[in-house]
Amino acid sequence: MSKKPLETLTETMFYVLMAFYGQEMCGTEIARYVRELTKGEVSMGPGTLYTILSQFQREALIERTGSEGRKITYAITERGRQMYRSELRRLRRCLADAETAGAERGKL
Repeated sequence: MSKKPLETLTETMFYVLMAFYGQEMCGTEIARYVRELTKGEVSMGPGTLYTILSQFQREALIERTGSEGRKITYAITERGRQMYRSELRRLRRCLADAETAGAERGKL
């Protein structure tokens, strides 16, 4: 049985794609970008990050663009851009639903 492709992204996966949306990066640049953007709220160790990068390559969401010694650079593909935009729409819908539900109950 073949493995099911990604349908939604975890928080760390979303942030990794977000990092690529602006430019090509290597693993350490991605980790730094996410840590700085989230003010340390989202951090990932090398095992998590490189597992995500490997999965994203298999799913053709990113592609390897170069290497310099041990430093490997990746870029987002069009499929990766589509996945990011789709996930962003899903998250916005979730947030809008939460705000509506809270407002209806007088909680926000």
